[in-house]
Amino acid sequence: MAGICFGRRQRRVFQVGAWTSLAVALAYTLAASPAAMAQFGGGGGGNTIGGGATSGVAVDAEGVLRRVSVPDPTGELARQRAQEALVRLDRDVAKQSKLRKVSLTRLEKLIRARLAEGRPIDDAMQHLAGLTRLQYVFCYPETGDIVLAGPAEAWAEAPSGRMLGIDSGRPVLELQDLIVALRAFPPGANEKAPFIFCSIDPTEEGLSRMQQFLHQFGRQATPNDTQFIVEQLREKLGMQIITVGGVSPKTHFAQVLVEADYRMKLIGIGLEQPPVRLTSYVERANPAQVGRNALQRWYFVPDYECVRVSDDAMAMELVGDGVKLVGENEVVGKDGTRSVSSGGNRASEAFVKAFTKAYPKLAERAPVYAQLRNCIDMAVAAAFIQHQDYYSLVGWKPELFASEEAYPVETLNPPQEVETAVNSIWKGRTLVTPVGGGVQMRPTEAVSPTNLLDDEKGAVQQARAEIDLSKLGPDQWWWD
Repeated sequence: MAGICFGRRQRRVFQVGAWTSLAVALAYTLAASPAAMAQFGGGGGGNTIGGGATSGVAVDAEGVLRRVSVPDPTGELARQRAQEALVRLDRDVAKQSKLRKVSLTRLEKLIRARLAEGRPIDDAMQHLAGLTRLQYVFCYPETGDIVLAGPAEAWAEAPSGRMLGIDSGRPVLELQDLIVALRAFPPGANEKAPFIFCSIDPTEEGLSRMQQFLHQFGRQATPNDTQFIVEQLREKLGMQIITVGGVSPKTHFAQVLVEADYRMKLIGIGLEQPPVRLTSYVERANPAQVGRNALQRWYFVPDYECVRVSDDAMAMELVGDGVKLVGENEVVGKDGTRSVSSGGNRASEAFVKAFTKAYPKLAERAPVYAQLRNCIDMAVAAAFIQHQDYYSLVGWKPELFASEEAYPVETLNPPQEVETAVNSIWKGRTLVTPVGGGVQMRPTEAVSPTNLLDDEKGAVQQARAEIDLSKLGPDQWWWD
């Protein structure tokens, strides 16, 4: 957050939003095929990521990210889609389940057979039988199964385009996201641990132009200059550059990461009202403590102490809320270069702590944050499967899931840039400009010995032992 003083009687604060890097054990992006995601952008090949029930962001054919809104004032459209889904879905898969199980090995085998016969995969396969959270991963060498388990329910497409549980409103896990995670952690030893991230950054040229403008104009400002300053800040900073690493930016997984980061920044600078009680950074900031060339970065990281493992390592459980928001201070040089600063900012520290604390409730009411958590969970699970070499233990070579040609998930317009967001609020005599943030994941850290949690009471091992695969039919890939 950069600061510049106005005249003595003027008390206006301008918030300029940019966004920076995100890294996790995986990343996010949105795939239109084979998953059934709605498009609301109109022509041009754009795709839309819904936001809650009615809003979100869209990526057009040129890769420009924009905010969108899908009106459903009475909720009638959502109710209609839920009713249609309940008619379409198999009665058994539409039932609520505290612990639904999905065999990855059986699922891939059946999908391979369907595609070979020229038949499309069904809705249940695309949405992993309605799982809304990944709770367990089990390995059964004797039957050749790797099993995912968690709560599940019937699902439908919300007006936003998201696939949400009809009863809870939580987003369901998507096969396309799981495939992205599995491809990041393929069978075999991995010498380089994947770093999955997304960042939305201002250019050095833009930051340099902003610094020059602030230096030239700052001490002459009056309240009448508000709109001019806002427009100038947008123009000087220009478009922000979006970067995705560790996974393809053309995926649904990658775009989930980008949207979560983008909307978190809007909340931080006061341009989006969160669905829970949360004081923004703008409201907390003390202009007197803001340096002229200071920047604040906020980015999501996984809570790496999230994996509980059985004594025989044949089962793991994901625990906790999975996601934290952290902050970092930077300074900007006259030429627009950025470097990490050792200085602190109490308002920023308070904001990231409050956001992390509120994350579980945010995930309940704003589905994109639950989607981010699901992507992180799937990335950690994929890293665990690779680390324990479940592939060899069950004799599974996921050739279909590993091949983009055989099973495409890189089907979306990659997000490349977004217009700078600027908010203006009178607060003291200082112009503040927070820039930065993202998502960062190193899933292998969650499965390192120093972070693994012991199964002290044997509950994880018991959960695995209670599953009897001998009763499954030849074409049965999920069960309760």
